[in-house]
Amino acid sequence: MMLLRNAEFKRGRFLLSINRSAARFVSLATTMVAVVAIVQCGGSSSSTTPTTTPAISAVTLSTTSIVAGSSGQGTVSLTGAAPAGGASVSLSSSNSAVATVQTPLAIQAGASSVTFTVTAVAAGTATITAALNGNSSQSPSLTVTARPQSAVLASISLSPSTVVGGDQVTGTATLTAAAPAGGAVVSLSGADPLIVPASVTVPAGSTSATFIISTRTVGGTISGTVMGSYGGASASAVLSVTRPTVATASFGVTGPTQSETCRLVNSGNTIDCTFNGSTSTAPGTIVAWDWSYSVATTFGQSTAGPVLTMPSVDCSLVPPPPMPAAGWLTMIVTLKVHDNLGNVSAEVSHKDVRLLVEAGACGF
Repeated sequence: MMLLRNAEFKRGRFLLSINRSAARFVSLATTMVAVVAIVQCGGSSSSTTPTTTPAISAVTLSTTSIVAGSSGQGTVSLTGAAPAGGASVSLSSSNSAVATVQTPLAIQAGASSVTFTVTAVAAGTATITAALNGNSSQSPSLTVTARPQSAVLASISLSPSTVVGGDQVTGTATLTAAAPAGGAVVSLSGADPLIVPASVTVPAGSTSATFIISTRTVGGTISGTVMGSYGGASASAVLSVTRPTVATASFGVTGPTQSETCRLVNSGNTIDCTFNGSTSTAPGTIVAWDWSYSVATTFGQSTAGPVLTMPSVDCSLVPPPPMPAAGWLTMIVTLKVHDNLGNVSAEVSHKDVRLLVEAGACGF
């Protein structure tokens, strides 16, 4: 009897222990389920921030005036950073005949601005518009000016266009626009019977320059062409050189050191000077050059050729001392020519030739 009661008592204690353990397990499980539910509920209650694309805030230009044929830079600015994946902006010009842009324009993710190139086409005005998701903005007005014209040779002109052989004419080289800094060197050329300088320079800022063309005597009418080139362009003009209809004397005076200045040397017996009448013309062939040279008295000489060098004189050529205050005497030199057809030129003269006298000559 006693043993039976002890057995029942122990079984009751065992069952109570099991019930208590089960209660603790249920409580723990309930707590874990609640925690998981709270975590899941908390996770489901947090919201994702919606993705938005910023709008265009401005379109600016680095300059509002450029020259046709050149380019400038512009900038598109956003109100915020571009989202992941970037943004594509549409660009357009209000006048593509004046200025053009490339489109679309990509803005990298995280960037809030991007630059673009504006190409100037022709003179005029235009604006650049940027659009993004229905939002747009316009640049300030862009003015495109015409490209300055590069100067090239426009023409070669002659005045006069007909000349007697042996005479000179004036040529003019004209450009299409003002010569650049440093001037424009126009290349020139010409063929016989013309004598043309190799070039003429048009001064900076000017559009033309003149040059001298010499000619030789001819037996009949001959045409010569003057040609010029500059800036890739060329031009020409024709000069008609004719046979003289009358005899014309022409000459120059050259001294030992300078023109129009001679020297009395060799104890007063020689003029150190050269008289050159090769520029004289006549219908026929010139066969005689008649020279005269005078100070106090006149001396003369006829030559078969155009040049007279070191003519002979004596002390009667000059007045007695003293020398004038100027330090020289004034000599008059004349020339008359004859051709084989009987033509005789009018006499021409140089009236202000300086004559220096060496020390000791003729009492000076």
